[in-house]
Amino acid sequence: MGKLGDLISHPLELKAALKLKYIRKPLFSLNDTKETPELRRCYQLLTKTSRSFAAVIMELHPELRNAIMLFYLVLRALDTIEDDMTIDPKVKVPLLRDFDSKLDLEDWSFNGNAPTEKDRCVLVEFPCILKELHKLKPEYQRVIKEITNKMGNGMASYILDENFNLNGVSTIKDYDLYCHYVAGLVGDGLTQLIVLANFGTPDLYNESAYLFESMGLFLQKTNIIRDYAEDLEDGRSFWPREIWSLYADKLVDFSLPEHTQDGLHCISHLVLNALSHVEDVLTFLSSVHEQSSFQFCAIPQVMAIATLALVFGNPEVLHKNVKIRKGTTCFLILKSRTLRGCVEIFQYYLRDIKKRLAVDDPNYLKINIQIARIEQFIEEMYQEQLPAGVKPNETPIYKKVKERSAIDTEVAPAQMEEEYQFNMAITMVLTALAAVYFYVR
Repeated sequence: MGKLGDLISHPLELKAALKLKYIRKPLFSLNDTKETPELRRCYQLLTKTSRSFAAVIMELHPELRNAIMLFYLVLRALDTIEDDMTIDPKVKVPLLRDFDSKLDLEDWSFNGNAPTEKDRCVLVEFPCILKELHKLKPEYQRVIKEITNKMGNGMASYILDENFNLNGVSTIKDYDLYCHYVAGLVGDGLTQLIVLANFGTPDLYNESAYLFESMGLFLQKTNIIRDYAEDLEDGRSFWPREIWSLYADKLVDFSLPEHTQDGLHCISHLVLNALSHVEDVLTFLSSVHEQSSFQFCAIPQVMAIATLALVFGNPEVLHKNVKIRKGTTCFLILKSRTLRGCVEIFQYYLRDIKKRLAVDDPNYLKINIQIARIEQFIEEMYQEQLPAGVKPNETPIYKKVKERSAIDTEVAPAQMEEEYQFNMAITMVLTALAAVYFYVR
């Protein structure tokens, strides 16, 4: 069934896709993305290298939009060097370790990628990025350079790690460290930018480092579970041996029909590991107060929990890359504009996982306990089922949610207006169709 068939067979997703495409309006004007030829080219590079990230970045508040766009392009350039296996390690490693120093230059580019490397244009046209980068506030430039330095050195260390290159990730600790370098550091930088712009609570960075770390790790671990077949084909291994060795002698065994059940049990173990970050994710989201920044942070997280539910118990993961439907994505984007909406999305997919959890799964009890813990945390967030006369327990998360919920109410009028416009448009279309039908009879 094609994309159109998927939408027609899922009416709520069709409705969401139509509202997202034709009715919902961006929070801010895009005029500031076209100020100079270099800036326009940077946004073109953004769209060329990642349509999904481009869409959420374009929705950001003008205070952070250019900074986060350039942050993304710098890290994309770094990643393009690291990913290209045709570059000699003697060239690649020093370049990765020293890449942050290139950000101080007025004019620098790199043409050493293979012609087939799809994102090489970011490095070839790096002078455009540098010119716009130097226009950012000094504190924003500092954050981007700091994260680039840490990530570049982390990437270089993995290239020089013979055990990692031969055997992949060994322990859960190694798994967390790898995810830290490729995703946790991104969360670090983004959180610093959000706090510097006064778009989040002051404690979000200095006192809650584990929160932004979990934001990155939850996304990366979900992607790693999903990408099993793709990574195997590329000769890479990111599932930690400490987990998969409990279910097979070799990681590749899961792709064989006779080991499908073992592979599904391993996936459930990896899903259990990823679920350990959910409480931190919800806490982080409750601490972001500027609406576009909230949406920017929330959308990837709700996509991740939807993907986690998709890969859970899904034998297709062992043979191909699976993705959630486009219509589901549209629905999640619209619903995740409020913290309450995000929480309801998490609750839906957690219950879906729990409902499909087989009693004979080795992780049956642990997954049930983990989901129950998250559900209890969500009850603490809102405390709406208290007996009459019992006051809420003023816990830190309850206070955060109460403050964030006040901001959520400001989103309600826009949502109601979108619903009204959609219903009016559908009424007009149906009326026109009915008129045509009775006219031609």
